[in-house]
Amino acid sequence: MGYEISITSDAEAFAAVAGTFLAAELEREQLARVVEGVLNGRYAEHPNYFATVLGAGGELVAAALRTPPHSLICTRLPDPAAPPAIGLIDVWLERDPDVAGVGAEPETARAIAAAWARRTGGDTDLHLSMAMHAARAIEDPPRRAAGRLRLAAAADRDRLVRWWRAFFIEAEPLHPDDAEQAVAARYEDDALHVWEDGGEAVSLIGARLTGNGHGWIGPVYTPPELRRRGYAGAGVAAASRRLLDAGASDCMLFTDLANPTSNKIYHEVGYRRFADWEDHRFMP
Repeated sequence: MGYEISITSDAEAFAAVAGTFLAAELEREQLARVVEGVLNGRYAEHPNYFATVLGAGGELVAAALRTPPHSLICTRLPDPAAPPAIGLIDVWLERDPDVAGVGAEPETARAIAAAWARRTGGDTDLHLSMAMHAARAIEDPPRRAAGRLRLAAAADRDRLVRWWRAFFIEAEPLHPDDAEQAVAARYEDDALHVWEDGGEAVSLIGARLTGNGHGWIGPVYTPPELRRRGYAGAGVAAASRRLLDAGASDCMLFTDLANPTSNKIYHEVGYRRFADWEDHRFMP
């Protein structure tokens, strides 16, 4: 089967072609969320890249994007072990030879990583194995945490920038966000919350309604010295309820499969794993 693969730096043109496709499956929401951010002015420091994969009948069967310095991310490819992954990498390397990795559902991520290695002679490394979870109803955590959820205030800003940096150093060192910019954008969207105990912010919970009507939770970060007190589970439960009450069809979050604690506490409040995701690093 032949595939037509094209790449552009025009986010609006890409959204016009791929927006409905990305909204059709929850597994594609990661890409939809990034496109939404680009259209709202984020990730403007470098040229961004957006690709579409059309099937023999001209139908859109996959989409991919990259906002440097982040990795290429891609929806599930049809028959990912064969032509689509090879063709995507061939087209991608012509426009963006510095692509540093790939994130996708496991079979697709592995196929793209293998195609990159064949084309460049480089090595690849599985960096992160994650799970996607969704919830349509929230249960109370089995362990009640002291405190309450509140919207982040101006006085929290410096602390939340530090926590944002700490989260990415700990959880996703290959995918750093500009902490100042990311926190500022989320203040504008009222998308940053804190769990407060005794009048003090003790945990960060990102929570927002996406353009496709889903609730997006993340990042979630509690400083090491304040962990094991139930703050993260209580904060995620409360923030998720707020999003559902505000009209979200469901709420979604990612967890690191190597972190049994986060997987357990989110399951306890109603999140269920529905798909997996892998990040592979490219090493020329």
